[in-house]
Amino acid sequence: MKIRFTKMHGLGNDFIVLDAIHQRFVPTPAQARFLADRHFGVGCDQILIVEEPARAGVDFRYRIFNADGGEVEQCGNGARCFVRFVHDHGLTDKPEIRVETRAGIISPRLEASGDITVNMGVPRFLPAEIPFDSDSDAVVQPLQVGDINSNTNINTSVDISVVSMGNPHAVQVVDNVAAAPVEHIGPLIENHPRFPNRVNAGFMQVLDRHAIGLRVFERGAGETLACGTGACAAVVAGIRRGLLDSPVRVATRGGELVIAWGGIDAPVLMTGPAVSVFEGEIDLPGNIEP
Repeated sequence: MKIRFTKMHGLGNDFIVLDAIHQRFVPTPAQARFLADRHFGVGCDQILIVEEPARAGVDFRYRIFNADGGEVEQCGNGARCFVRFVHDHGLTDKPEIRVETRAGIISPRLEASGDITVNMGVPRFLPAEIPFDSDSDAVVQPLQVGDINSNTNINTSVDISVVSMGNPHAVQVVDNVAAAPVEHIGPLIENHPRFPNRVNAGFMQVLDRHAIGLRVFERGAGETLACGTGACAAVVAGIRRGLLDSPVRVATRGGELVIAWGGIDAPVLMTGPAVSVFEGEIDLPGNIEP
């Protein structure tokens, strides 16, 4: 089976984008893992699917599959690439579109500068909405994780702020984001039993009241060069903790986003670039398990 695709990235967070309007194809988990494999497939952090809307009043349906084959609710960098894709491929000429996701409706807008602003919706904080196993909705909560030193049985406690941007995030403040133990602590937080659907682990360094450095260990993908929903969650957490003021520049390993949030009950606005890298066609092996 031959599949046409476009390779894109948002600040180095890279995607395979599939037009499922003109080619009727949605990957199985095994096919998604093959496509995402950087040695045998195309290689990506996530696969984005462009579909016709399933409800009235929206322009497209947007589906996201992580590199491990699991389907997830939302992806901010992917949303910007989604907008660039539908414009570049003549699927719409609207500057602002309404897009249906598993997390709800988002409204991304193509700016005159070429950057894309996405209304990411209103953040949610109640533990049941994350979901997060906790009797408290405090802004900062302790989380016991295994020690990064496997030769001991000592546990480490980290202070996190939990936020849902349509997908779950656990954000912690660190002194030096470059030296943060993302590869060690990230998986322990991602798979912590208090997060029944797993979680994205954010490591945020406050640079000043309008700037942060950020690294994110994404569930099902590992550390990525940028995470749009992670940037939104980090800024929201920082504002709620009294550390930041909107708007905030978010420096990731792949580049910079600008996040604006007006406070409780206000939507989060994310602005940044989206880039097409190349287009191609790949022949999916017939022996891939469903």
